[in-house]
Amino acid sequence: MGSVRPLISPQELASLLSAPEPPTVVDVRWSLTGPPGHVDYSAGHLPGAVFMDVDTDLAGPPGPGGRHPLPDPAALQATLQAAGVHATTPVVAYDAADGSVAARLWWLLRWAGHQMVAVLDGGIAAWRAARLPVTVEVPQPQTGTFTVRPGGMPVLDAPRAAALARDGVLLDARVGRRYRGETEPVDPRAGHIPGATNAPFSELTDAQGCWLPPQQLRELSRRWGVADTEVGAYCGSGINACALVLALELAGTTSAARPAALYAGSWSHWCTDPDRPVATGQEPG
Repeated sequence: MGSVRPLISPQELASLLSAPEPPTVVDVRWSLTGPPGHVDYSAGHLPGAVFMDVDTDLAGPPGPGGRHPLPDPAALQATLQAAGVHATTPVVAYDAADGSVAARLWWLLRWAGHQMVAVLDGGIAAWRAARLPVTVEVPQPQTGTFTVRPGGMPVLDAPRAAALARDGVLLDARVGRRYRGETEPVDPRAGHIPGATNAPFSELTDAQGCWLPPQQLRELSRRWGVADTEVGAYCGSGINACALVLALELAGTTSAARPAALYAGSWSHWCTDPDRPVATGQEPG
């Protein structure tokens, strides 16, 4: 398992967990509206899985950089080492089902220089559907040795996101009504970055939360205008957009060597500056 296979099935993971040197498994269940993911983790999780909190472990403090800015590299390194992460040990992230949150850890680890990272296809829902065991036992991993080296994945700031929306392809992973500006439940302004294309992350998976086959993901990317051009992604705060980055790689539209870029601050950063333009409606604007 490595950067060429960023998705793993429950059966494949179960086999790896029984091996002499199992992967590090991380539970990142999280919802924008709650309850806290640790509640679900405490009620039952994959054997050996450690919990990481999206708000405090996989992001820096909210502020001028957005609601979920990238974490400080030293803080991220401490979190990963406490979870037992080593540079030579594969890491598997999972969430409730669709991988849209697990993709955040996948992206962060790739950004930090770790190449052997995968997302559990279908999350814990698929694991349970396969009748694989869960536990309430909390592991005590030995301290890992992984060193965070930022720069492994491309990151956009606001000016570069605006330029990409104009000259390349910038995908907005939020649901249509937020993209169109019909509602905005979290941030101070509604709408989208002018020129951005709506590419809801919810379209990447089937009704059970399992990822679509590569051919269907390629069809989606073509529908969104992604071709042989530079592409970036954003969402509300930089969490779910990571799923678009992963999906484009699964589709073969991008690659581990040439991935899509992430606007880490996303809409929660863009909309805080009144001088930045905002588009509404179905068209990119």
